[in-house]
Amino acid sequence: MELIKDIVSYYNIEIICGLIISLLVVIILYIISEFRISRITDKYNNLVKNVDGVNLEEMMNECLNEVNEIKIDNARLENKYDDLNKRFKFAIQKIGFIRYNAFPDMGSELSFSIALLDSNLNGVIITNIYSRDYSNSYAKSVEGGKSKYPLSVEEMQAIDRAIRGEQNING
Repeated sequence: MELIKDIVSYYNIEIICGLIISLLVVIILYIISEFRISRITDKYNNLVKNVDGVNLEEMMNECLNEVNEIKIDNARLENKYDDLNKRFKFAIQKIGFIRYNAFPDMGSELSFSIALLDSNLNGVIITNIYSRDYSNSYAKSVEGGKSKYPLSVEEMQAIDRAIRGEQNING
């Protein structure tokens, strides 16, 4: 213990200078950290409050709620889209039309055949035969681009035009 007292009394000026320097370093570090904390606090305050004074947390919660609502709406729209796509496969998508003279002594191509097909080439072919004395209409079912009923040349042409997507209306 005496040895420590002798060392302290002999080096007391050096020890005091060392403590003062250490204290100054700690004070400088404290001032620097306070300055940095002040800048971070200012940035934080600017972040959490906008010009109108609305809280950022409330704004973020509102945005998240809106995003969740949009996700729900989007899922609902995707389901409707899938449903419409399934239904659309059975809608008329391919049309083939041909006008012709059913009888040699007739003019103006007043007879016609029209094929109405869906994406699976199922549908109907409607034929109207026009003569001077009468006009008859016939409908025949079509499955896979073919009919189980006998087809005239014009009906086959109408189906072929529907399948190929031709838009030519005149024979």
